[in-house]
Amino acid sequence: MGCHMVSWLSVAIIVVNMVLGILVPIALLICFKKKYRASIKSFLVGCATMLLFALVLEQIVHYFVLGSPAGSVIRESIWLYALYGALMAGLFEETGRLLAMRYVLKKEHGNAHNALMYGAGHGGFEMFVILSIGMINNLIYSVMINLGKTQAMLEPLDEAARGMLQTAFDALIQTPAWYFALSSVERAAAITAQIGLSVIVWYAAAGKKMKGSLFLLAIALHAGLDGVAVLAAKSGIPLILVEILIWFMAIGIVWIAKSVWKRETHSVPLY
Repeated sequence: MGCHMVSWLSVAIIVVNMVLGILVPIALLICFKKKYRASIKSFLVGCATMLLFALVLEQIVHYFVLGSPAGSVIRESIWLYALYGALMAGLFEETGRLLAMRYVLKKEHGNAHNALMYGAGHGGFEMFVILSIGMINNLIYSVMINLGKTQAMLEPLDEAARGMLQTAFDALIQTPAWYFALSSVERAAAITAQIGLSVIVWYAAAGKKMKGSLFLLAIALHAGLDGVAVLAAKSGIPLILVEILIWFMAIGIVWIAKSVWKRETHSVPLY
């Protein structure tokens, strides 16, 4: 294999990632439906909430804030950038989660396991976007590189676009295969955390009165996870250690969610 090719193992892992981005959410949907009789509506509402609040509304705010003079200051500091991104993610996603559970899923409150189903939809849609859709370019570029077709892609472009695409090609060639495998590991941690956060917010939303303390707890946990993940990734420590840290925090969120579940319902643990 030439030094200017993407490892075919990398290509295979990219394909596996794309498949997992579809299969894992579907598997959780089937599992929670069969085991807990949770509603498919909760899953679909979770998907829609992630799309609207994280991928539409939050991105609109980023467009205006990061495009402003204040945005230039934020971008120049990794600490400010991590803090801003983490708070925005926590605020938008948890607000969307709260509103969806409080009002759209009001009729589903009789089965608290719908919190799990919602989390599978919310986190599952995120997993699908990042792994399945997000990997499409990586797969296409990798195959084109290995077939020697990159020149045909570069020729029609202007100098700036050609440079950006060539940088993408170089990154794929230089990235070890196991780095791609870590994408699924990270997404598994993320969906685990999303399910845990959904349990916490469920009990903030499902009672006669909203419990603001649980809602704020979910925002803080979400922001903490995202902020630490960004800072750890930018710190230069090995990527494997970053993923271990992310998993440690995701498990912590699940542990807190279990405590909230037991305190609020006095039932058996969820997990």
